[in-house]
Amino acid sequence: MGIIDHISDMFEITSTRKSKRKPMQTVEIKVKMDCDGCERKVTNAVSSIKGVKSVDVSRKQSKVTVSGYIEPKKVLKSVQNTGKKAEFWPYVEYNLVSYPYAIGAYDKKAPSGYVRDVPQAFQTPNTPTQMLTSMFSDENPNACQIM
Repeated sequence: MGIIDHISDMFEITSTRKSKRKPMQTVEIKVKMDCDGCERKVTNAVSSIKGVKSVDVSRKQSKVTVSGYIEPKKVLKSVQNTGKKAEFWPYVEYNLVSYPYAIGAYDKKAPSGYVRDVPQAFQTPNTPTQMLTSMFSDENPNACQIM
């Protein structure tokens, strides 16, 4: 059987092209939309991209959320090609930030309940205040020993 395996290996067809499937991603983009026409224009532009599974448009927050097997830069470029000024979503939820009024974090133009995503707003890990609060936490199994 050794010679048959050798011959079959010689004539085996291998493809050199490897198709890499893009990972499932959710892209959030800030786009200023004033009317139903603007909303429809952005929705149609994004929906036409190959790999898009869902499109959610919130005109009140000026936000477009796109999910699918897509590249974020392609989605942004597609929205910008509609003539609208667009950028990646620059905000995080207010309750996820340790210092919402840090320099550069508070933004008057941000939607309600959001602040800018800046490093100064987040607490650095292993700071003394964080260590003390976790020391006496109910989720800490050794908290009884400390008290």
